[in-house]
Amino acid sequence: MAVQKSRVTPSRRGMRRAHSNVKSTTTSIDRETGETHRRHHITPNGYYKGKQIIIPNHSDQVDD
Repeated sequence: MAVQKSRVTPSRRGMRRAHSNVKSTTTSIDRETGETHRRHHITPNGYYKGKQIIIPNHSDQVDD
């Protein structure tokens, strides 16, 4: 039968797991619009590094 060499205490187990937390995403502020966005990603309005890269499609909004 397999027998463990030594038991891992709850303290040791907790110390091992201490660094496995979820890290928050890094955000930046666009120079032109002042919008917050993820680094190296286009803003929701289509800006990247202060320039309009794509024109966003606003067909998602429903007009009443």
